[in-house]
Formats: sequence, structure tokens, C-alpha cells
Amino acid sequence: MTAVATADSAPTSAARGIAIPPFYAGHIGARAAERARRGLEVIAMHFGQPSERASPAALAAARTHLGERIAGPSGYWESAPLRERIALHYREQYDVDVSPERILLTTGASAGLVATFTALFAAGDRVALARPGYPAYRNALRALGRVPVEIDCGPAHGFRLAPELLPPTNEALHGLLVASPANPTGSVLGAAELAALAAECRRRGTRFISDEIYHGIAYAGQCTSALQVEPDALVINSFSKLFRMPGWRIGWLVAPEWGVAQLHSHLINFFLTPPAIAQHAALAAFDDLALLRRSVDTYAANRARLLEALPTMGLAGMAPPEGAFYLYVDVSHLTSDSLAFCKELLDDTGIAIAPGIDFDPVHGSGFVRLSFAISEREVERAIALLGPWLDSRAR
Repeated sequence: MTAVATADSAPTSAARGIAIPPFYAGHIGARAAERARRGLEVIAMHFGQPSERASPAALAAARTHLGERIAGPSGYWESAPLRERIALHYREQYDVDVSPERILLTTGASAGLVATFTALFAAGDRVALARPGYPAYRNALRALGRVPVEIDCGPAHGFRLAPELLPPTNEALHGLLVASPANPTGSVLGAAELAALAAECRRRGTRFISDEIYHGIAYAGQCTSALQVEPDALVINSFSKLFRMPGWRIGWLVAPEWGVAQLHSHLINFFLTPPAIAQHAALAAFDDLALLRRSVDTYAANRARLLEALPTMGLAGMAPPEGAFYLYVDVSHLTSDSLAFCKELLDDTGIAIAPGIDFDPVHGSGFVRLSFAISEREVERAIALLGPWLDSRAR
């Protein structure tokens, strides 16, 4: 029997979910990929991912797992050794004791975000986050029926979230999500700053969530984990950044004891388990930490070179990033449409960067984000192309 649409009903094919903006860096990525397919040069500074492959130990473990003599499980599986190694990492890196039972493996940090938002908050709950910030925070909360409360943390505040910027205490605030180092600005919150935010959350009865996926990538000392100042914090992390494994889709949560069972239920119902091969590779990647940290030396050199070169081209509006591998650059004197600016730059030069509207829907039309997690040769090439292009636009 064929269903008949009536005047009062929408077509059965109509999407009825909550509309959220696209990830505009993905638009630039698709445009860059098409350019590359035509054999044209692309310098990929748009996505937040290292250009280098996973470490040798991780790749070797993956090859072993895929070989004729399969090393360990290959179906739905959660690696107890990987959870134990991550717990050891917190003792070694932060002097924090975390039970392996509190480590929940996730299909990338994105799965951890979704499970956190659904397990910790009800529909209509309000969760605060900094703007500019990673767009998936805002968009996932909206899509899941939670309410993102964006806090303007622009240049006037040094791109840093602080207790005094939070909404008044008479406004309900069910969660606070902080990111340090932050995307897109690279700002890093010190121990005292994190402790002040955690204390404010305790005072208000607000859940404190810390996204630490860029930990290990910093330029002025070690990053502080929220667990060092608030044992009850929920921490999100991933193998995508320091470990150079974005496409492997493997991450983790450090859950408070009271939330382990609920979070695990949400993770396994939504995502089952992370890819088995990625779990084997991630465990082996810890053996290459010294090598992986040498990549940070390359990022530091790229950061220094761009901070030196960009002001000579008239791009001086940026705060030197303390961590991660981005520059968030003010181009408001050149454009009021950062997406169009990025498209034009890509089409004319092959340099792919991300528009600020991804990270700040209010002020981002005058900003762009550049990732410098690429080779030093590519950075020099980008500088050589960018200067003449900006000069040509000025004429």
C-alpha cells in the first residue's frame, strides 16, 4: 500500500532533526581535494591534524595484527592493556592515580563528546563553553537537544575562559566544558586558572569537563590536567593529535567513578567499541613517545617562523599560541567574509586554511585559522605564496 501525503503532513523524505551548521573547514577540504585531483598544488593548513603518519611502533603493531598470524582480538573488543597503559600515563605525566576502570575507550574524542553530553545532561540542560571554540561542541549540544551557552572569550580576554565571564549564578548552568590547549587559539589554562574554574563549578553544582586532546603539544612547559586540580572532573582525550593518529578513530574518557557505568552504557549503545586494529596500534604508540614529542619541535619551529613572517605581510592580529598547532589570525582589515577569503586563497595559491566562522559564529567572519602541523618545507612554501597574494589583493 502506498502512503499518501496530505496537506497537513510533510513529505516522508523531509529531515525532521535539528539543523546545525556545516563544518566549513570541510568545504575547504573538499575544494582542496578536488584541486589535488587535478594535479594542482595544495598546502593543507585547514584541518586540525598532523601531516605525519602514525609512529613506527603503531604501524608495526597494525601490520602484525593484519598479518596471517593475527595478534589478539579483531572483533568487538575493549583492550584492558590499553586502559592500563593510559592509567600509567596519568601517573607518569601528571602524578595522578587513575584506576584503569575509569578509562573508557572511545571511537575518537568525538564519540566521547557525544556520550558525555547524553549521559551527563538532560534535554534542555545548559552547558557553557568558550567562543571561539571547536564547532562540534556547540553543534553536537544543539543536535542532542542540550543548550550551548557560549562565553565570548575574544582578544579582549586573551582568548581565555575565567570564572568572572560565566553567566550570573541565578542562571542555571549544568555543565562547563573547557579546552586547554584550545582550538582554534592555542591558549593554555594554567593550574591556578583551571582550579578557579573547577572551584566555581563546585560552588554552582556544575559538571566540569576538560577536553585535553592537545596535551603534549605546548611551547612553554607541561599542560595541567584538570584531574590535578579536580579529581571529579571528566576528561576527554584522543590519539589524534600528539600521537598522530586522527584517522584511526581512537580516544578515551577519564570518567568520575560515579559516571563510569552510565557513560559506558551510552558508548556501547551508540558506538559499540573502537576499531580493534586502532586499539592495538594505540597501545604500541606509547613506546614511541620520545619520537612523537620530536614532532612538537617541528611545530615549534613552524610556529616561530609564521609568527615572524605573517606580521611582515600585514597579518599582525594574532595571539602567539601557547599550545596546539594553530594560529588564529585577524583578517578583518582584508575581508568581512572569512569563508570567501579562504576559498579565494585556495583557488589562487593552493593554500588551504579554515574560516573563522567555524569557531565563532558571531565574530569569526573576520578571522581565519592556520594549522602549522605540517613540514617546515611546506610552511616556507606557504609563506612564499601568501605574501605576493596579499600584495596583489591590496593593489
